[in-house]
Amino acid sequence: MNITISGVTVECIKGDIASQKGFSCVVNAANAWLKMGGGVAGAIHRAAGPGLEEECRPLAPIKPGEAVITSGHRLPNRYVIHCLGPVYGVDKPEDKILASCYRNTLELADSYRIDSIAFPAISTGAFGYPVEEAAKIAFKTILEEIPKLKYVKKIRFVLYSEKDLEIHKKVLSSLTEEAK
Repeated sequence: MNITISGVTVECIKGDIASQKGFSCVVNAANAWLKMGGGVAGAIHRAAGPGLEEECRPLAPIKPGEAVITSGHRLPNRYVIHCLGPVYGVDKPEDKILASCYRNTLELADSYRIDSIAFPAISTGAFGYPVEEAAKIAFKTILEEIPKLKYVKKIRFVLYSEKDLEIHKKVLSSLTEEAK
């Protein structure tokens, strides 16, 4: 599924965030120390190789909602933007922090003249954010940011499971219908 708003295409696919060929940047759902972890952080670090963790070391720690950028190393992407999402029920206000993740990531991408970016569903894995609630915040924030973007023209959500993909498609579809 994809939609185009103000010249920016937003799409949802099921897949592996660490193998997004043709995208300038992937987003890492990072931990505060920007180290290899489980889930998205593990997949990205394993695919990128040890140079990524080395480049990340001086940038850490980051706070929830913050985003930092590194090169992609062995990934098929030029850049990785690392963002620390909120732990659901712990980092308050989690909705504003999660929105900051997407806003800060898109601002950083645009400042680097990145044309295409692939996001995971930030905070929905080990950090426990309910998928539908997180998708609503993610897409609402992205739709608000699109008119400000100069360089980003393609935004992809890469979902790990069929269930998460269906939820994201449903939320994106309902939000774009509301916006019309």
